Amino acid sequence: MAKKDKSVVAAEAWRRLFSFFMKTRSQRDRVLARLRLTPNDVRALTELDVSEGRTMRSLADEWGCDASNATWIVDRLEKRGLAERRTRSGDRRVKLVVLTQAGAKARKQLLDGLFDPPPELLALPRATLEVLRNSLPGGDDDTK
Repeated sequence: MAKKDKSVVAAEAWRRLFSFFMKTRSQRDRVLARLRLTPNDVRALTELDVSEGRTMRSLADEWGCDASNATWIVDRLEKRGLAERRTRSGDRRVKLVVLTQAGAKARKQLLDGLFDPPPELLALPRATLEVLRNSLPGGDDDTK
């Protein structure tokens, strides 16, 4: 019985979190519009690095898409100067995708904007915010 009760509470918590994210979407959309980014661009910017390259196949696998879609996303970032393809040392046939310095700057601007708390969250009492923060898994900044 306790397991079922926990499952019900977890489902309600998830519903509330998901609803909150959906209700505050306009704030995230403004950040993306200001930076002229799409949700796919966001995913790529947050998963690429300036020094450690990723193959197109590994990106496609992680993004759950086919290689042609991953290529389209990377092409878009390349045209804006945010990412580039480099050959792998020792094997020129393999291309690795990395962020450029402009891409790293765009990622920082993106994350600064996305991590800015929405007014609905700021309206909560400090004690509630601390309980919420301490209750959620994670805690790493994941800004690479």
